[in-house]
Amino acid sequence: MLQIAPHVKEPIETLKPVVALESTIITHGMPYPANLHTALEVEQVIREAGAVPATIGVINGIIKVGLSEEEITYLSQAKDLHKISLKDLSVAAAKKLSGGTTVSATMFASYKAGIQVFATGGIGGVHRDARESFDVSTDLEALGSIPITVVCAGAKAILDLPATLEYLETKGVLVVGYKTDEFPAFYYGRSGLKLEHSVTTPGELAQIIRERDALEINKAILVGNPPPENMALEKEKVEKLIEAALHEAKAQNIKGKDVTPFLLDYLAKNSQGETLETNIALVKNNAYVGSLIAKALMAAKI
Repeated sequence: MLQIAPHVKEPIETLKPVVALESTIITHGMPYPANLHTALEVEQVIREAGAVPATIGVINGIIKVGLSEEEITYLSQAKDLHKISLKDLSVAAAKKLSGGTTVSATMFASYKAGIQVFATGGIGGVHRDARESFDVSTDLEALGSIPITVVCAGAKAILDLPATLEYLETKGVLVVGYKTDEFPAFYYGRSGLKLEHSVTTPGELAQIIRERDALEINKAILVGNPPPENMALEKEKVEKLIEAALHEAKAQNIKGKDVTPFLLDYLAKNSQGETLETNIALVKNNAYVGSLIAKALMAAKI
């Protein structure tokens, strides 16, 4: 059920740098045509940085590692696509479903394919109403059990960031700031949540990854990479929008997998597109940093 495209398989086998990308950003994270343009531009960022992009998705029950431009275009426009988490992969395979892979599902497929670095926008985490809803993303469980490196702009700002960090610590997940000593907050870079560990170069991070592997620690390393400073939004403005979005989601009884896409769409519409522009910028930035890490990691193996 796992199909690795030839343009990705050869680099993996010959120890060239490869960076995995998720596809829920295409199917559920952005409207068309921004989703299509962003997906293709992010892949180009990785190529220009000297690595190979491998966008992952599910089409007719097949987990595709290294989607073609035609397949990405299909996922950007098709209707009734599924948001496929790690727990949904077997159902998607059995029922021949199509959809975008979340962080957890993309981590699983990346690891199975032999890809060591995965770049995304922001991870899922503990929701702000988790005390009542028990809504905690499967992403956190995947980070605690799949030993790859995930580059992100922290957890999405719509989540409970302190609780998310505590959950990651409980799961034994190493969180490393890239050129920052704070956990990024997606739309704004500084959350006020201090990180115990940080690095300033891709080489430092590659060494940490190699030591993790040598010790056979079967957990992810989460790299927190702040959004570009010129695209970061004001915390107060974002928080005001988030509170309004959460209130509206509750009023409409939006639950489960539908919450995050609803909130992101609400923020984009009510910020006159500012949050979408920041989202696009930080995804590209994470893809670039992920490429540098993958190159540093492979350089030591050749």
